[in-house]
Amino acid sequence: MTTEFASRLLQALGSECVLTQPDDIAPWLTDWRGIYRGNAQAVVRPRTVEEVSKALAMCNEAGVAVVPRGGNTGLCGGATPDAEPTNVVICLDRMTAVRSIDTVANTMVAEAGCILGNLRRAAQDADRLLPLSLAAEDSSQIGGNLATNAGGVNVVRYGMTRELVLGIEAVLPSGEIFHGLRTLRKDNTGYDLKQLFIGSEGTLGIITAVALRLYARADVRSVVLAAVESPAQALELFERLFAKCGARMQAFEFFTGDCLDITLKHAEGLQEPFDQRYPGYVLLELADTTDEAALNALLESVIGDALEDGLCVDAAVSASLAQLQTLWKLREEISEAQRADGPHLKHDISLPIEHIPAFMVSAEARIRAVEPGVRPFIFGHFGDGNLHYNLSRPEGAPTDWAAKAGYALTAEVLDEVMTYGGSISAEHGIGQLKLQDFKRLKNPLEQRMMHDIKRLLDPKGIMNPGKLLS
Repeated sequence: MTTEFASRLLQALGSECVLTQPDDIAPWLTDWRGIYRGNAQAVVRPRTVEEVSKALAMCNEAGVAVVPRGGNTGLCGGATPDAEPTNVVICLDRMTAVRSIDTVANTMVAEAGCILGNLRRAAQDADRLLPLSLAAEDSSQIGGNLATNAGGVNVVRYGMTRELVLGIEAVLPSGEIFHGLRTLRKDNTGYDLKQLFIGSEGTLGIITAVALRLYARADVRSVVLAAVESPAQALELFERLFAKCGARMQAFEFFTGDCLDITLKHAEGLQEPFDQRYPGYVLLELADTTDEAALNALLESVIGDALEDGLCVDAAVSASLAQLQTLWKLREEISEAQRADGPHLKHDISLPIEHIPAFMVSAEARIRAVEPGVRPFIFGHFGDGNLHYNLSRPEGAPTDWAAKAGYALTAEVLDEVMTYGGSISAEHGIGQLKLQDFKRLKNPLEQRMMHDIKRLLDPKGIMNPGKLLS
């Protein structure tokens, strides 16, 4: 039965924009992993910023909670409503216009519902590069990428999402439109207000459009898979490669031998990269605008020196695009392989890069003291300090192991992260998944400042309840 408020939304915005029937609403009530499920009285799918403004103003006046939703690729339940039946979900999947691409200023202005992969292809068609690259880029939306300050594989060269953003357009809970969609490189006129919305997980307003930096296309690529004896050796290798390859270093990924084991077991079409198994592996990609031969020569020279100096123990350099893609697949298939292995605990953490080796030793000792048979699968963006520290159930453990043992083990991992001055969320946000740990571990003064900003912009507290600051 359609509620009185949902009927008002229908009257104001039309049936093409507002969904109220249970079967129509259902797809917007759960996350893609199927972990979280909520309720809503309506789903609004606006086509313009003015329709977003009207919907938010109506919700704010009535005190109705609003849940912004992008491509639903998040891992922390940040875009899934809570159990309250009065929620209104606002999804921007119909706001997909690329408003402009400027190849002189090297900027792109796009609406928040644009699929990231489509924006990357649009930039490529204009002979430019949008460097934000994620595993979910062909389903994630750029508005959600901003709301969670997404990372990805190219952070070591281009930075997180917030470093690619020049300006935003956003709608406040009041319905007021923040016209901050500037493409200026320099604007030193006070507080950088756009940064409040980047990483805010929809708790301050709804991002409706974004102005992004573009770069020169770096189509010339070369990849090496290097075997290492330890994370400490991988860190030494990173230091050498960064010094010798500079800005050409586009990715520096690490994964353990256990990750390779599980990937070869569950992924199709992959083979052992070396004659023997090693404790760890580094996947390095260099990219440049021209001269493939020079780039390959540089990589072969640097890796050759690293082998002679004991900074790695074996290496395979891509000799073709097919080999490059195969080497990347060894890294990219880890998450799917672990999912095929069964329920597991995901920890998206960030550490000062120099402390990663010590953390990996101390964290493993800490979790084995709680659960001796746990199986760590550790991989991530080593070059920017982001580890995906995932734990799978002991061999033979029941499939509900993660649900029963999860919180105790997660607390141990995150407490250990904090001893090294790290972060409990590197690129996936807080959402519902990490809300209690955020409250427990985040500096109290920082929490208070965030709440003060929240109260200023969202005094009625309608934006994305149950996430981040709830």
